Amino acid sequence: MPIVCNELLGRELLKIYQDTDGFNFSIDSMLLADFAPILARTKRICDLCSGNAPIPLYLSLRTKAEIYGVEVLEHSFDLANRSILENKLENQIKIINRNLIDCHKELGIHSFDLVTCNPPFFKIGDNNINPNDLKAVARHEILATLDDIIKEASLLLNSKGRFAMVHRPDRLVEILDTMRKYRIEPKRIRFVYPKIGSDCNHILIEGIKDGSKNGLNILPPLFVYGDNGKWTEEILKIYNYEGK
Repeated sequence: MPIVCNELLGRELLKIYQDTDGFNFSIDSMLLADFAPILARTKRICDLCSGNAPIPLYLSLRTKAEIYGVEVLEHSFDLANRSILENKLENQIKIINRNLIDCHKELGIHSFDLVTCNPPFFKIGDNNINPNDLKAVARHEILATLDDIIKEASLLLNSKGRFAMVHRPDRLVEILDTMRKYRIEPKRIRFVYPKIGSDCNHILIEGIKDGSKNGLNILPPLFVYGDNGKWTEEILKIYNYEGK
């Protein structure tokens, strides 16, 4: 398995180790890391389905909060730790190698201010499963379902803590229902489009644990590519992180 060390962003801020034969992080992780709410009270963050840790790494640019990641695949876990050491972030980021189900028993129930997740998008049977096991687990709900993920997020979050996730628009109704099932009230949604005139292919959603049932904010659409086929200014700002 060829391992390479790339820049995480468009500037020489962070490095990330990747397996060129495995499931590498993509733009949806960067969009989520930018979208996730960082508040003055945000002291502990947990990222579920961390992979090789692109979201914890990006979040380290936005906050000094303690960041935990949970990743079930040992190979991705090893790459994440190599990246953390490469960037000298071992005092801020810690990755746990385990299934996310019941991880609150290890990390602490109701002890996080923010939980993020870029989960497997597909149910078993919805798409052909990749014969590469690493990619299959990253793309399909083999080891944890949407219900498992949102339930665990609720158990990790303290009251009024925030949950932020990226997913596919065709599962939006299921996501909203499941969030409410576990007392996470949807508060912000942003629809992501490859370009103007195309169908939405991702959604970014934020909810508040024990939040009021009043007020769901639909943000302006986010377009990845402009008419010239190049990234839009907003995407460039995300990838050329300048701080907020």
